Amino acid sequence: MDHKSKLRQIALVAFISMWAVQGVNAQTLSDSNASAGGGVLSQPGTTAALPANSEAGQAQTSALTPDEAKQSAAGNVAELQQMIHGSEMSELRTTYNGSYGASLLFYGKEMTYYVALFQQKNFWRVIKTQDAGRANTIYKDFARQTVQLSDVEIRRTQLEAQKGFTERMIALSQDRANRLQADLDVARQQQTIVATQQQQTRAEATTLAQQKAAAQDQLRVAQRQVRDLQRQLESGLPAH
Repeated sequence: MDHKSKLRQIALVAFISMWAVQGVNAQTLSDSNASAGGGVLSQPGTTAALPANSEAGQAQTSALTPDEAKQSAAGNVAELQQMIHGSEMSELRTTYNGSYGASLLFYGKEMTYYVALFQQKNFWRVIKTQDAGRANTIYKDFARQTVQLSDVEIRRTQLEAQKGFTERMIALSQDRANRLQADLDVARQQQTIVATQQQQTRAEATTLAQQKAAAQDQLRVAQRQVRDLQRQLESGLPAH
C-alpha cells in the first residue's frame, strides 16, 4: 500500500468513527432544537400548505378527536392567519425541530386556544379549543410529531456536514501527500546527483592516484639521475 492510500484509509476511519459518535448524539440534537428559535408570531406571510414530505401522512395525531381532526378544513388555518399578527394574540409555547414547529397560542378576548403545526412559515394544521387541558395535550402531541418529522432533516444535515468534513480531510490529506511526494522526489533527485558526484569523484581519485604513482616513478628516475651525475662530478671522471 502506497503512502497516498494509507492517508485515504486514515481519513475514512476518522469519518466512520465520527459518524458513530454523532449517531449516538442525534436524539440529543433533536431535543436541543425543540427549544430554539423565535416564536411563530414573528413569522410574517404565513400561508397554509401541506409539507412536501413522504412522512406527512404518518403525522396524523391520535390525540385528536374526529371533530378536531376536521377543524383545519373548516377554516382554522385561515382564521389564525388573520389573527396571528394582532397584538391580542399571545404565544404561550413553541417547539422547533428542524424546519418543523408546533405552537400554543391564546386569544384572551374569547379565552380561546389555537394549537398549530407548521413547517417553516407554512401552517399545516390548526386546532381551536377553549379547553386549556385539551390545548396542552394537542400541543404536546404536535411537538412530538415535529420530532418524528425532523429526523430525516437532522440526519441529512449531519450527513452533509460529515460529507463536507470528510472531503476537506481528504483534500488536506491529499495536499499533505502531494507535499511529501514532492519532498521525496527532491530527495531522490538529490540522491541521484550525489551518487553521480560520488562516482565521478571516485573516478577522479583513481586517475589522480595513477598520476601520482607515475609522477613518483618519474621522481625516482630523476633522483637516480641526479645522484649519478653528482658522483660523476665528484670523481672527475666520466661514467663511460
